[in-house]
Amino acid sequence: MTASWRFSALADRHRALGSSLEDWSGMGTAWSYDADPMAEYEAIRTKAGLMDVSGLKKVHITGAGASHVIDRATTRNVEKLMPGRAVYACMLNDAGKFVDDCVIYRTAPNAFMVVHGAGQGYEQLTMAAEGRDVSVRFDDNLHDLSLQGPLAVDFLARHVPGIRDLPYFSHMATSLFGVPAMISRTGYTGERGYELFVRAQDAGMIWDRILDEGKDLGIIPCRFTTLDLLRTESYLLFFPYDNSEAYPFEDEPCGDTLWELGLDFTVSPGKTGFRGAEEHYRLKGKERFKIWGLKLEGTAVPGNGAPVMRGDQQVGVVTQAMHSPLYDWTVAIARLPVDCANEGTALTVNCAENGPIAAVTAPMPFLDPGKTRRTAKG
Repeated sequence: MTASWRFSALADRHRALGSSLEDWSGMGTAWSYDADPMAEYEAIRTKAGLMDVSGLKKVHITGAGASHVIDRATTRNVEKLMPGRAVYACMLNDAGKFVDDCVIYRTAPNAFMVVHGAGQGYEQLTMAAEGRDVSVRFDDNLHDLSLQGPLAVDFLARHVPGIRDLPYFSHMATSLFGVPAMISRTGYTGERGYELFVRAQDAGMIWDRILDEGKDLGIIPCRFTTLDLLRTESYLLFFPYDNSEAYPFEDEPCGDTLWELGLDFTVSPGKTGFRGAEEHYRLKGKERFKIWGLKLEGTAVPGNGAPVMRGDQQVGVVTQAMHSPLYDWTVAIARLPVDCANEGTALTVNCAENGPIAAVTAPMPFLDPGKTRRTAKG
């Protein structure tokens, strides 16, 4: 494990499952277990799986100026966000380029929690907070256990009254196994799932009880990188692994627009005044590439960074790919030319291990484009 400055209370449990705790966003994270990753993928798609995603950073913004801070730092109109609700948002720099994404939870009239990944979210919030009547507090005690899959609600319904009525992107203050918890109907899998925000001192007990008492439903522990299989099918980007920070331009600095990433939907209609807003709107129609999907022939999975070819010319790059035995497809997220952002353009992926693989362009998400799985009711 590399030197980390953040520590999960579940570290010993991950080691017992075979993880060496690779660093992500400053926290030793279970990138690998001794078990079969495909079994974990299938558990989340068909039953349920439990992951420790505590490496996500939790930031509390409270005070009279809290909504102004979030309004400046993110692309969403938070005045429409009521307590008990959450929303996915992006953050930009002054050049209108993506620097992080996040989920904003409104917990009270003057209180929010912003959960973000390895980008500049905390820095953006503190910058926007300067000179305002607001407190910004980084919370590394709060752990985030993600219970994802179609049977997650069946397990939680045994312990949490009203959980079946919790709408998508809503959250509730409650108790679980006799300790306080905030349960959010969110996740990063494309399935119906829940994130359990709990104290560090309670995380181990909750982890153990879910895995023990959920055996009859097929709930198993899942490594963090199982998310790569799930997110590929569900068009969920992971900064910086799909971004120009990982695949830099030849002749200009790193930085992608929301139009290029397909994340322009995160800008509330008509919103202005957020950092980078003017450049964001100016850059519409000036896309240099598009994040787009590929369907590949066969079962061979190209590695991240595999060149995408049109004839003899490299025109793009695969950022994440996977093969699903459940759906009998091999699919990939890629950075492609704008004129390939369509359905059915024939391309080739040069796989280092398996040679050229025929591919065609396809819109994303590949799985459940109507998002009926993650938004299911009852």
